[in-house]
Amino acid sequence: QVQLVESGGGLVQAGGSLRLSCAHSGRTFSTHAMGWFRQAPGKEREFVAGIIWSLGNTYYADSVKGRFTIARDNAKNTVYLQMNSLKADDTAVYYCAIGPYCSGYVCSEHSWYDYWGQGTQVAVSS
Repeated sequence: QVQLVESGGGLVQAGGSLRLSCAHSGRTFSTHAMGWFRQAPGKEREFVAGIIWSLGNTYYADSVKGRFTIARDNAKNTVYLQMNSLKADDTAVYYCAIGPYCSGYVCSEHSWYDYWGQGTQVAVSS
């Protein structure tokens, strides 16, 4: 059973920073992708960033490029999302997810991912 546990959300002022963590355990794919998605009230879940675990290749939504950084720690089985220069529009519940290896556009599709965490709330005050 795969488990994903997010942490690090909270309330921050616009322009501030937060770092989200997602620790995963249990059986996973030999080469897998991990992604961060977010969902704001009344909106669809949207892709934020992704990483191919074995290769370190990263993918970002245009809206967060240059502000957010995804990284992984192999020893801790943890993926991080460093969020800088936060804006009110970044307010959402953030989810991490894990799925099989992917490349290109498919890595941004939430349907690609098989397992999801419970989410962590990020609120940015303007």
